[in-house]
Amino acid sequence: MFVFMLCLFLWSWLSSIHGLEFHYHNSMEMEQYLKDINRTLPDITHLHSIGQSVEGRELWVLILGQHPREHRTGIPEFKYVGNMHGNEAVGRVLLLQLIDYLTSRYLSDPLVTSLLNSSRVHILPSMNPDGFESSARECMYTKGRYNKNGVDLNRNFPDAFESTTGRKREKEVRAVMDWLKTQSFVLSANLHGGAVVASYPYDNSNGGSELQRGLSISPDDDVFVHLAKTYSYSHREMHNGNSCYDSQDFSHGVTNGYHWYPLPGGMQDYNYVWAQCLELTLEISCCKYPPEAQLPGLWAANKPALLAYMQQVHLGVKGVVMDSYGKPVQNAVVEVAGRRNVCPFRTDRNGEYYRLLLPGNYTIKVTYPGHKTLTRTIPVPYGPDAFSALTHNFLLQTSDYSSTATQLPQSCTTPDLGIQESDSATLLPSVFTALTLFLLQTLLMLS
Repeated sequence: MFVFMLCLFLWSWLSSIHGLEFHYHNSMEMEQYLKDINRTLPDITHLHSIGQSVEGRELWVLILGQHPREHRTGIPEFKYVGNMHGNEAVGRVLLLQLIDYLTSRYLSDPLVTSLLNSSRVHILPSMNPDGFESSARECMYTKGRYNKNGVDLNRNFPDAFESTTGRKREKEVRAVMDWLKTQSFVLSANLHGGAVVASYPYDNSNGGSELQRGLSISPDDDVFVHLAKTYSYSHREMHNGNSCYDSQDFSHGVTNGYHWYPLPGGMQDYNYVWAQCLELTLEISCCKYPPEAQLPGLWAANKPALLAYMQQVHLGVKGVVMDSYGKPVQNAVVEVAGRRNVCPFRTDRNGEYYRLLLPGNYTIKVTYPGHKTLTRTIPVPYGPDAFSALTHNFLLQTSDYSSTATQLPQSCTTPDLGIQESDSATLLPSVFTALTLFLLQTLLMLS
């Protein structure tokens, strides 16, 4: 503990004197910075790669918190993702600044200390390092937007509103999809540029009941609007709705994604539908790749909003679902009355559930095979101020009757990963084998 406190003091002192320089760190510089922080503060940080880009660059994620190496029951998982479009570079810069801010102020700043003690924060500064390295420092051009294969990563995820079965998933997208399987993320945001607005799901629609007055409305629309306004009103200018001279006016600085423009295969819809993680798309700068002299001002405008949004991970209710022996159960369905999600929310491998909800009374139904359905009406307070959602555990009882548990759609239990580059190497032999067996069977029948 003494060594940790000494390292933390030295890091805080150095940061207060020098701080992280406001410039565009290339991939090598970013990697070195993240490794330096992790080596200096191993007690509150953990650095790992979730995969590689097409050109082989690591997709580094830094985890911050009291227990950075493992999940703890009751501690929600939060994430920020930046630089999904390689030429939208401000998010990459701000997430590195956020890491510097959080690590240098832990135990000295009450807000930072409470955030890191009450949640586990994952930061992926660059999802598209290849695109960043090929970008030009231009405000609105697209050079560097796509990954090395020329694919827009924010159009490459499975989509709940259209069939994308068999579509090739890019390496970076597959890495994020696999990452979402390893952690039960509760709240997230991905940072973009080219406008100043907080966009929320749905991004797409097929003209079903979700389409209302030109908006594609999710079952948790009230929560999403609250989250978006939390960011926009904590931001210095976003809530004004007209920060960029060439952009449309956004009321309160927020927009429904589909209402702005339909976007199939987006990451925020995928997070919400398949990973039970509520995610926003934050457009944080009028210029996608502004001059470095503008970076301090962009950090000052976004810093309070980034912190306020993190605190919203404590909205609603959380808890553990247990069987009649008190053992946590995985894949129990936890449904909130009036919120019919495309894929029902369910408990994770630890038996935990998290439901972001605004204050109010909610009826929650829990179903699990071989057990009686359990329904409870729960008054939910406002949790962020106390840095904890309401905790309500469910203890199930066995049933003599057949299960009435909600059956998950096949698409919810096995999200489409698409075809990998390496899959093509095994596809032809598989087809050849099938044809060979068919011909042999035909010959035997004829003989």
